[in-house]
Amino acid sequence: MLTDILPFSFDLDTVAIAGASLWSLALYLGFSPVSEWIIEQLNRWFNFAERSLYTSKSEFEKTRQARESQNAFYASVFSIIPFLVIGALCNWGVELSLGRSWAISMGILACIGCGVYELGRRDGNPSER
Repeated sequence: MLTDILPFSFDLDTVAIAGASLWSLALYLGFSPVSEWIIEQLNRWFNFAERSLYTSKSEFEKTRQARESQNAFYASVFSIIPFLVIGALCNWGVELSLGRSWAISMGILACIGCGVYELGRRDGNPSER
């Protein structure tokens, strides 16, 4: 176990972690156009930042496809961070206003509601038919 390895102990609030994760998932689903925009912007920034590391154009073009795929993966992973922060704030607000027992329940309800909204949004989008 982790407490056997480390010489100190620390407590993790599992209810807060679960609530923040549920809220961040709900926000990620509910604001999927925003999450796609964040992924696109991060991907552009990663590609731009990596281009500045190469001095020759031939060296840059040699491994371009693999690096762009890797940057797209990193962008999709890092796009979760703003939603985790806002989800933690939403969970904190629910705990503050309704109490700790409602944090998980409201997170689950938010996930269900935003998931149904996302399914309806994608089904009603005429460009994907």
